[in-house]
Amino acid sequence: MVRATMFVRGAVQGVGFRWWTRARALELGLVGHARNMADGRVEVVAQGEQTAVERLETLLQEQPTTAGRPGRVESVTTQWNGPRDGISGFVER
Repeated sequence: MVRATMFVRGAVQGVGFRWWTRARALELGLVGHARNMADGRVEVVAQGEQTAVERLETLLQEQPTTAGRPGRVESVTTQWNGPRDGISGFVER
């Protein structure tokens, strides 16, 4: 189990990006959240099996998108961490 915090930069607010991210995360069996940040980025925290988290990271940054990702992603910066207890579900914040 791993946890990653991904900061997604681009035209990713107000376009359904968090909803799309939540749907993909749930399909991959991940827990965590996606939230808009004041500077225009979206913060995605995903926890679960390493291969599933890596798959979500790939889906967030692939160009062009093969999964119908809304918005326009310019970059994704990922910070890897150990898992945390007490996290359930995947929510939009």
